[in-house]
Amino acid sequence: TAIENATIYVSSTKVIENGTLLFHQGRILAVGASITIPANAQRIDGKGKTITAGLIDAATYMGLSEIPLEGSTNEGSFHSGDDAIHAAYRVTDGYNDKSVLIPIARKEGITTVISAPRGGLVSGQGAAISLVHHGDSHLIRSPVAIYVSLGNKGAKSARGSRGLAVKKIRELLDDAKHYARNRRAFDKNQSRQYSAGRLDLEALQPVLNRKIPLVVRAHRSSDIRAAIAIAKEFSLRLIIEGAVESWLLAKELAQAKVGVILSPIANLPMNFERLYVRDDAAALLINAGVPLAISSLDEPANTRILRFVAGNAVAQGITKAAALAAITETPAALFGLQKRGSLHPGFVADLVLWSGDPFEYESSAQKLFIHGKSQHLSS
Repeated sequence: TAIENATIYVSSTKVIENGTLLFHQGRILAVGASITIPANAQRIDGKGKTITAGLIDAATYMGLSEIPLEGSTNEGSFHSGDDAIHAAYRVTDGYNDKSVLIPIARKEGITTVISAPRGGLVSGQGAAISLVHHGDSHLIRSPVAIYVSLGNKGAKSARGSRGLAVKKIRELLDDAKHYARNRRAFDKNQSRQYSAGRLDLEALQPVLNRKIPLVVRAHRSSDIRAAIAIAKEFSLRLIIEGAVESWLLAKELAQAKVGVILSPIANLPMNFERLYVRDDAAALLINAGVPLAISSLDEPANTRILRFVAGNAVAQGITKAAALAAITETPAALFGLQKRGSLHPGFVADLVLWSGDPFEYESSAQKLFIHGKSQHLSS
C-alpha cells in the first residue's frame, strides 16, 4: 500500500511535505518525497491530508470497564477492603477485546493503549494492547509495568497513612529481592515471612531487574518525591502517573530520568493533594527535559479525546511536535514498545491518515491502519 502526496510526520521532528509512505505485511518499507511505488501496490491519494503514527494512550483501563457505575461491566478494580497487594494480577486475563469502547477510540486515531488495573496498594500488571478489529491479535506486550498507588488512594489501602503506604511498598520490594535469592529456602518453608505471596513476589522480579518500569500513581509533590527515593533505593525504572504537582520537581525528575504521564486538562485543585496544579505543567516538564506522555487519564469512554487533550497542552505552551511525541513516541519509549510510535522504515505500520491537523476538532481520521491492516472507522 502506498499513500501519496501527503504531509507525513515520520516522527515529531521530521516532516515530509508532499511525500509517499509505502508499507507491506505490517511494516513500513519506505517514506520520502521520491519513492518508487511497485506496480501492484494499492495507491491512496493523500493530497491535502496528514499522516501520523497511530496514537498511543499511556494510561487507560480500556477493555476492563464499560460502564463505571455498573459493577458487572468492570474488571481489575480493587477496593480498599480487598487484600492490598495484587502484583500477580494480569490485565490480559480479564481484557475484553470486544468492548464497544474500542471502535470509538479507534475512530479518533488511537491504535494502541496501555491498559492497567486500578485500586489497592499494588494494582497489578498492565499490558500494551492493539485496538484491532475483532479476530486479530490484540496483545502487543504483557506485562509492560507494575502499578502502585501512593497519595490518598495508597493511604486508604494502607489504613489511612501515606507514610505507611510508602513503608509497605519498600518492605514489599525488599521481600521480593530476598525471595529471589532464597527461592529454595522458601520452597522448603525455611525463609522469613514475606509481606506477599509467591506469585506476587515473582511478578515483581521484572521490576527489580529493570525489565519493566514501576508506575506510581501520585499527585502531591511529597508523594512523588517518596516514589523517586524508592526508585533510587532499589534502582528501578520509574514512571509517575497523574502527577499534577510534578512540575514542582521537574529538575529532580529529569535528573533521575523519570517519565511522567499527565493530563493537561486535569487543571483544577480538586482535593488537598492537587493544590499546586497549573495549566502549563506539561510545558514546564518538557522544558526541564522530563520524558512526558499525555493521556486523557479518564474513563475508557473518554480515551477517544486523547488528541484534543494534547491540543490543550499546545494552547498552554508546548509545541505541536512535542504534543505529537507525547502521544506517540514517548509512550512507546517509556513502555518499551519496539519499533512503534513513529514511521521510520522497518517500524510497525500503525498509522493514521487525517483530513488535516490532528489537533483540530474539524479534522478526522480518514483511514487507519494497525499492523498494516485497514481498520473499520465506524462504531
